[in-house]
Amino acid sequence: MSFVPIALDPDSTDILLAANQPVLWLCAAGVFAVIAAQTVIYYRAARRVAPAVEMSATDVKRSFRSGAVAAIGPSMAVALIAVTLLSVFGTPGVLTRIGLIGSAAFEVGAAGIAADTQGVALGGEGYTQQVFATVMLCIALAGSGWMLVTLIVTPLLKRGTDRLEAKQAAATGGAMAIIPTAALLGAFGTFGIQQLQKGLAVAIVAVASALVMLLCLWIAKAFRQNWLKEWALGISMIVAIGVGVLVSNAGIQ
Repeated sequence: MSFVPIALDPDSTDILLAANQPVLWLCAAGVFAVIAAQTVIYYRAARRVAPAVEMSATDVKRSFRSGAVAAIGPSMAVALIAVTLLSVFGTPGVLTRIGLIGSAAFEVGAAGIAADTQGVALGGEGYTQQVFATVMLCIALAGSGWMLVTLIVTPLLKRGTDRLEAKQAAATGGAMAIIPTAALLGAFGTFGIQQLQKGLAVAIVAVASALVMLLCLWIAKAFRQNWLKEWALGISMIVAIGVGVLVSNAGIQ
């Protein structure tokens, strides 16, 4: 059985004919099968080690609910961008690339560079099946770097952490707890500052989202509504989207 039953024409601009080949759908299904399997493995591993860090079953469930809520906003943003890329990458390509890497900016940027090297604008005139194949190959190779780095660096980081804990368990215990928190604060702080520099409209949305987040956390603490902590990020994202629409309609840039 051939996975490519329809003959392709390298010079044809019918991208969807090439993008919807059965072999690409098979690859997309394989990717999501791996993601589903990883999800189950991580979930079972988290439940298994939870008692070692003094987390109860309730705490584990609450953590997963918080993570699920926190994923709604970024997932919606990626999904909206993915819809606009269907005519460029095709449905299997979008599901595989955006679903696997999760960075639309990286995928579009890499695809744009690959198309530009062939003298063609991404999705524009001259975007043939041959260019499409080259673009998909380039972004696949570029994305594989992420996986290779994770595969190689993660064991090295774990080895370094184990050595620190073995040498000075008491002295480094506090440091190992502080370092990840500091790294997260630095990363998100830098990201927030970068958004504020993009203009007044973006600054208004960012500030409004931050204020709503602080308000939700204050209400949760003051009135002992722990469930609000889980939904705070999702609520702030929804408010940010609403504020963004209002700011855009007001003509603020």
